[in-house]
Amino acid sequence: MERKNINPWQWQDALGFSQAVEISSAQRILQCAGQTAVSPDGVSQHAGDMRAQINLALDNIETVLAKAGFTLADVVRLNYYTTDMGKFFEAYNAVTDRLTKAKCQPASTLLGVACLARPELMVEIEATAMK
Repeated sequence: MERKNINPWQWQDALGFSQAVEISSAQRILQCAGQTAVSPDGVSQHAGDMRAQINLALDNIETVLAKAGFTLADVVRLNYYTTDMGKFFEAYNAVTDRLTKAKCQPASTLLGVACLARPELMVEIEATAMK
């Protein structure tokens, strides 16, 4: 698989995402459901703590990826949904640190939403990975 980040500007680099990611010769595509801050038995965790919720949602994404034979480095798109944009940006370095470590700069979208599946959840993250 060949992967090429398309960035006509540079401002997005500091935020850890790309304007687009071009993929050619991909043989496998994994569409992950939105992951939140839930334990392995589906119980919500870290009510009120955005950073902890982001980290657990990313942990859960990495668990799903690993089960399918992928890693965070294979992710080409992340969609974020948050109920609190201000708290999300305060904790955003939890995302950028993780992506930088994985050498991952996916195309991304961030949406503010009124609520998620459970009232205590503040962030949900969807991933698309390719190999």
